[in-house]
Amino acid sequence: MFGLGTLINTAGVIAGSAIGILLRRGMKKEMQGALMAGCGVATIFIGIAGVMQGMITVVDGSIQTKGSMLLIFSLVIGGLAGEFIDIEKRMDALGERLKSMFHAEKDARFVEGFVNTSLIICVGAMAIVGSIEDGLSGDASMLTAKAVLDFAIVIVLASTYGIGVMCSALAILVYEGALTLAAHFAGNFISGPLIANLSFIGSALIFCVGVNVAFGKKFRVGNMLPALLGPVVYALLWRA
Repeated sequence: MFGLGTLINTAGVIAGSAIGILLRRGMKKEMQGALMAGCGVATIFIGIAGVMQGMITVVDGSIQTKGSMLLIFSLVIGGLAGEFIDIEKRMDALGERLKSMFHAEKDARFVEGFVNTSLIICVGAMAIVGSIEDGLSGDASMLTAKAVLDFAIVIVLASTYGIGVMCSALAILVYEGALTLAAHFAGNFISGPLIANLSFIGSALIFCVGVNVAFGKKFRVGNMLPALLGPVVYALLWRA
């Protein structure tokens, strides 16, 4: 049954968030800061590892790089498109509406928690590849493994940001669900190189999210999300 992985992942985010919110009540601000710094640095290195995996190859004992132009094209053109649409503003507005629904008007970190957590758990390689595998073959194993990882991550995030983190379950449900449906109906168009390139560009965005979490907002990552369309455009042009 395709789509099961998305449901499992969503449940994992909700459960982890609930535990983190309970822990938050007895946690000092210094401890919350330390957790956020650690989570940010870990996210940075996860992003770096994914980018290096996509760019570096070993041929006849020598290290070579690839994908530089795809990375530049995706981030620059995608970033411009995102700024034009102003996706981040729309994400913040959604966060404000959710904040009102949860009667959390006094929670200054609600929107920040919702946006940052949504980006961390949505744009990574496992979310992309796992959703595609679930859509193509009904294999939910990768999204199930991701659910376990997200469960641990959102405990940390929710212990700092609060209930806004739990609302990211909505983002994962829509995002992974949409990818799963697209993969299910796209069929043979989803090639191995396309999946690898999507993971590659997604890892670059994960790096930017990690910088924001660890050092304060430096990148408007929401507006960089159209970069994920770069590999799709590249695959279409290559086929043509």
